Amino acid sequence: MTNPAVAVEAQRFVNREPELIARVIAGDRLAARELYDAHAPRVFRLAFRFAGDGDLARELTQETFIRAFAQLGRFRGDSALATWLHRVTISVVSNAMRKVKRFRAREADLDEAMTLTVESRRADPDLRDTLYRAIDELPDIYRVTFVMHDVEGYTHEEIADVLGVAEGTCKSRLSVARAQLREKLAPFAKEWLE
Repeated sequence: MTNPAVAVEAQRFVNREPELIARVIAGDRLAARELYDAHAPRVFRLAFRFAGDGDLARELTQETFIRAFAQLGRFRGDSALATWLHRVTISVVSNAMRKVKRFRAREADLDEAMTLTVESRRADPDLRDTLYRAIDELPDIYRVTFVMHDVEGYTHEEIADVLGVAEGTCKSRLSVARAQLREKLAPFAKEWLE
């Protein structure tokens, strides 16, 4: 249950956002800091869910706000500032993760390279790592929807606003993501139960 005093304070801040945005556009660093402080925790959590690394998530949070403040003049107010910031976050994180995946695909530990010919069929003892890998392997459109809904707790309406798609599309993508995860985790579950 939401604390009424916290809800009132949050509404006051939302009512002040247009003024703060105008001040940031005019170069007011204090207003920028106030907007940053209000939105950074949720932006960080979203970045962390996709990056899986605290340092990288902090870096991506900073990059999100650098890009957002540089483009703040383009914010039309058609949606909440938080929704617009989450769109920017998804864009920044998606681009960064593509670069990280390309880099990781090119690097190989020498010890790992020596054992690549040996195949092991034992069950992975850590379900969490297996689940994270399965989530990471989902195509971006499904992974973003799955993480935002099932991990971060966004509603379909919020996800639709952030991604610029219909709510039905979000629901469909979530269903596909869950089905793909069930399929990817089925062999693991079978081995684990034996």
